[in-house]
Amino acid sequence: VQLQASGGGLVQAGGSLRLSCAASGTVFRINTVGWYRQAPGKQHDLIAHITRDGSTWYHDSVNGRFTISRDNAKNTVWLQMNSLKPEDTAVYYCYADEQKSPDSTNSPLWGQGTLVTVSS
Repeated sequence: VQLQASGGGLVQAGGSLRLSCAASGTVFRINTVGWYRQAPGKQHDLIAHITRDGSTWYHDSVNGRFTISRDNAKNTVWLQMNSLKPEDTAVYYCYADEQKSPDSTNSPLWGQGTLVTVSS
């Protein structure tokens, strides 16, 4: 199973972008999914995640501006980013907790990064 992230790009401050991340291959179940980001010269930070039943969590820095959502049937997660700021500039990575069988524990999956650049 692979995760494919897309949707990054260049946007002006105050603008919006929508990132998507889709799992391909034979998937039994994807549990919690989320997004990390890594700004230049900084560590990567978890910014949002969503459980399979739709419970969400956001980092304070994006709460109220970003919205995470998912479609379990399509094994896809989205991150709607509004009111973007220059400090949101980073490489964004999606991750997922994959369950390979009914009796297995979660295994982490990572997508490739997608670059978001917010100009002032």
